[in-house]
Amino acid sequence: MSKDDESGPGSTGSLAFKHEIISLIETGLGPDKCSIYIGGTAAARDLGLLRKHEITTVVNCAINLDINYVSEPVEPASGNRCPHGVGPVRVFKLGLVDGHGNSEGMMFAAYLLLDGAIRQIIPERPSYPRRAKGNVLVHCRGGRSRSTALVALYLHLNQPETFSTLDRALAHVRNKRGLHPGEWETAPKSVLIESARTAAEMARKLKLPSGPIRPGTVQPRQDCPKPETGS
Repeated sequence: MSKDDESGPGSTGSLAFKHEIISLIETGLGPDKCSIYIGGTAAARDLGLLRKHEITTVVNCAINLDINYVSEPVEPASGNRCPHGVGPVRVFKLGLVDGHGNSEGMMFAAYLLLDGAIRQIIPERPSYPRRAKGNVLVHCRGGRSRSTALVALYLHLNQPETFSTLDRALAHVRNKRGLHPGEWETAPKSVLIESARTAAEMARKLKLPSGPIRPGTVQPRQDCPKPETGS
């Protein structure tokens, strides 16, 4: 397979190391037992590659990186208006900075986005033409820092029996992604690892992850405590 050298515009990756365009990280995830992959821009842009790996959901966690997947426009581009419509994959986007600059809760929000994308149940409606469940690609620009930290966080929280610590999950993801020990200092960047640790604590306080809301089920009501009245 060809390699992704992470040398695109704005890349912070090292040219000393070459990586696979796409890497299988883990299988059997979520209610549909999907597989999760990591890649960079090259993987996310290659529809043939996505079809080959039965990827139906793409999670983009990079800021200032937008890919236009619209293949069946409801309305075409016109003047100042962009096209909108349906693409061959479902796309979830939360833009993380590859370093300092993210707010404290953004990595936690990215985890919720990824977990939600995997657990989501899609209704049978004409406005939701892409309902097939398949595998998931998590990508940033080079597939070595933001996406690596996010997937490690997901595995740590969702498979604690296998990945009891974030460090164990990171080691697994780095190995599966083919990251050389010489680049581990920046893959992922240390500030993103600390953001993932903070996100893990947030999730534990909220006792996450939780399952999807199944059709026909009623969620228990969470009543707010009544305010105390003065004497």
